[in-house]
Amino acid sequence: MNPSYQHWLRRSALGVVSLILMLAFALACTFVYVAPALPTAETMRTKDLARPMQVLTRSGELVSTFGEERRIPVRYEDIPQMVWQAVLAAEDDRFFEHHGLDWMGLMRALVTNVTSGRANQGGSTITQQTVKYMFLTLDKTLRRKVSELFLTYRMERDFTKEEILTTYLNVIPYGQRARGIAAAAETYYGKRLHDLTVAQAATLAGISQRPSVQNPITNARAAEARRAYVLRRMRELGYIDDATAEAAAREPVASRGFALLSDCEADYVAELARQRLVALFGEGAVNEGYKVYTTLDCRMQAAANNALRLGLLENYDKKHGYRGRLGKVDLSSAPTAEELEEKLEKFRSVNVLLPAIVTRVADTSAEVFISEKGTAQIKWDGMSWARRATSSGLGPMPTKAADILKRGDVVYVTVGANDTAQLAQLPQAQAALVAMDPKDGGILAMVGGFDFTINAYNRVTQANRQPGSGFKPFLYSAALENGYTPATIILDHPVVVDQSSASEEDWKPENSDGKFLGPMRLREALVLSRNPVSIRILQEIGIDALREHAAKFGFDPASIPRTVSVALGTQSVKPLQMATGYSVFANGGFKVDPYWITRIEDAKGKVVFEEKPKIACAACEVPGAPDSNSVPEDRRAPRVLSAQNAWLMSDIMHDVATQGTGRRTNELGRDDLAGKTGTTQRARDNWWNGFNSNLVATVWVGFDDDRTLGEHAEGASTAVPIWNLFMGEALKGSPSARMPRPDGLIDVRISRTTGLPVTNPADPDAITETFIADHQPGQPGVSDGTAPGATPASGAKPATGSSEVMF
Repeated sequence: MNPSYQHWLRRSALGVVSLILMLAFALACTFVYVAPALPTAETMRTKDLARPMQVLTRSGELVSTFGEERRIPVRYEDIPQMVWQAVLAAEDDRFFEHHGLDWMGLMRALVTNVTSGRANQGGSTITQQTVKYMFLTLDKTLRRKVSELFLTYRMERDFTKEEILTTYLNVIPYGQRARGIAAAAETYYGKRLHDLTVAQAATLAGISQRPSVQNPITNARAAEARRAYVLRRMRELGYIDDATAEAAAREPVASRGFALLSDCEADYVAELARQRLVALFGEGAVNEGYKVYTTLDCRMQAAANNALRLGLLENYDKKHGYRGRLGKVDLSSAPTAEELEEKLEKFRSVNVLLPAIVTRVADTSAEVFISEKGTAQIKWDGMSWARRATSSGLGPMPTKAADILKRGDVVYVTVGANDTAQLAQLPQAQAALVAMDPKDGGILAMVGGFDFTINAYNRVTQANRQPGSGFKPFLYSAALENGYTPATIILDHPVVVDQSSASEEDWKPENSDGKFLGPMRLREALVLSRNPVSIRILQEIGIDALREHAAKFGFDPASIPRTVSVALGTQSVKPLQMATGYSVFANGGFKVDPYWITRIEDAKGKVVFEEKPKIACAACEVPGAPDSNSVPEDRRAPRVLSAQNAWLMSDIMHDVATQGTGRRTNELGRDDLAGKTGTTQRARDNWWNGFNSNLVATVWVGFDDDRTLGEHAEGASTAVPIWNLFMGEALKGSPSARMPRPDGLIDVRISRTTGLPVTNPADPDAITETFIADHQPGQPGVSDGTAPGATPASGAKPATGSSEVMF
């Protein structure tokens, strides 16, 4: 070999070795320089990602999530193979073969991008992208690039490929605030991962390259082009066959966006939970992975949602006429399903109400196209209710479909079985429903309005409304504490209240039927909701006595005006306060406080807050009884009402539910229901407060702007049907649960007309009435057969305002 050549070869080799050593030294120095700022393998494993807070039911069903980003962490085994294959086809098909840096993939991407003139492929591996999105900034500095190389090597060394892929699919951004592929599936398609089609999986896999500009909401055309590339790569890699790829390419790519899926719809409670978390741990807590467990029962919550919506639609809104279409679209041609979907894009669904286009009108039926559901029929019984609502009332009954609908009309429908639909409309009236466990105050279901997304105002906890006669049981309970019995005779006769003002006429409260029935027993008066009787009772016992007694049920005495009209429920209360008050009757006389959060856990599962509610425990009052120690002393709810008073009031309200204004509850076929209706002046508020010993539920119906519900609207016709729908499902399969009769009560045969004990038990006028043993007719201090006068008691002030009719 030529000596000069050998010399050159040695120098070249020395130069290469020197260069390698220099590079190695530089790399080592760089590592020493950047290493202190790099996360260790352990840190990488335990890094806390920004996680939304989760609101869950008492048994762990997901209610809602809150946070700056939508994120649903998933495990590797939860990711369908087809989904991660689509991701590998789009981003890194040699992922399971390389060790973090894929030189072959980098060269192929470079060639492809140069030849195509577009940046269809990137050179970064999934491991590199995972490192970048988890631990590094997105800048393009040399330090960041070097850090990425070191961390890529560390992750490949200390993590399995499955762990890396799972991490990637949980942290990659997908646009529209979605982080991770599970959140993306719900954001764009309203689906869980295992429900995605091949086309949808390919679309999602293609988004991550440029999530803000090629997602199917922002730019459907760009998303479709990217999907075509992913499907081609999936076919080339053998993940799908030609037929599957062709079928997937024909699917529409556009998305209108969806809220994250949940197991239990309870937006009003979820918002209360968010507010409580922020109050406890600050605004940033919604991104720190807290889990808030609520008291909700998912089955009851679903029943409450359904009852309020259908009850409001069917029992009120449809009876007040059809207000017309949502809009009009041009159907001059024969549009395809895709074109119809596009025309419906600007019309949003509102829970059970779905936007639809009328495509054909027959004599007594119509065909509609419903967004994302396709074609359905509205038969005559689904539209015949639609009398036109006019300023003067209701128009004539329609006789044919064309009286109601025209081709091209956009309307709301509700969907039933067998592709049938019913014409509907967004109700203008509102309603609220809250159900609670009377034993500890836990909220089992809460619906604060027809739809949270339209109006987040929670009428259960925020609306101050007049309770009407729904407040009378608290007055009558106070009467039992102040000398009255269920048999006390009071006059149902016109009563005049001096307004003490020359400019105002005297107040003459009436009954809803405009009649007066004369002397009657207290039990009858509450069952029939007689207004003059309530006025006379309040005048006799005094407003101070009522205020003091009402405080036992959780009402603020200061909120009860010193006016005689409060006997008819003219003060302001919230539905939650009414349910809380009725719980005292339902649980036998104990005051429990409402609550809706049982505990809060941090991201590591540590309990950082736990509610410890007071529990009603009658057995705890009996020393030595088998259950006398079932509740710790510091957890026992205070007794605020005697067991005898609570039982008598519940028994009277049982008669209200079976014979009085609440008798529509007989439709449920149960013997354990009790409650009281409420309808205020000019029917601005309708109520039903009902219960058995295991469940209390209050329903309110009205307008937010306080206008009248209409001439014939009352609690029995609007609120009771909603309550029935709810309780029918909530109590399904449960045994009768009437309050056990306590000691200290006695049954006496009395005269139906005088309320006094009869000497002949066989007297045809005699009935059996229950009394507190030491509080029977004829005993000192007991009001029996004499009707109280109409003079206001000490402390009472004259009523203000005009005639009130409450029932």
